[in-house]
Amino acid sequence: MLALFWHGLNLVAPAWGVAALLAPALAWRALPGTRARALLAHGAWLGLTGSAVMVAGLVLQGRDGRMVTYAALVAVMGALAAWRDRGRTR
Repeated sequence: MLALFWHGLNLVAPAWGVAALLAPALAWRALPGTRARALLAHGAWLGLTGSAVMVAGLVLQGRDGRMVTYAALVAVMGALAAWRDRGRTR
């Protein structure tokens, strides 16, 4: 049971790693009083979406760690980050 937990954690780790890099880049453009909340919101959206991409890659390909899954992860999370940042100017 513990092995399954660690495997699941390692499955979604790349998604949360990319989210940890993208969320601050999006949150710094928020108003000064709302940056912490924006950081958490962006991080949650990106991390959960990336986790879904990683699980979908596992289901569709039958195993994890395929490069096409990582390419889809970057493409989907980049598109989501661009969508969440649309039209925000200071």
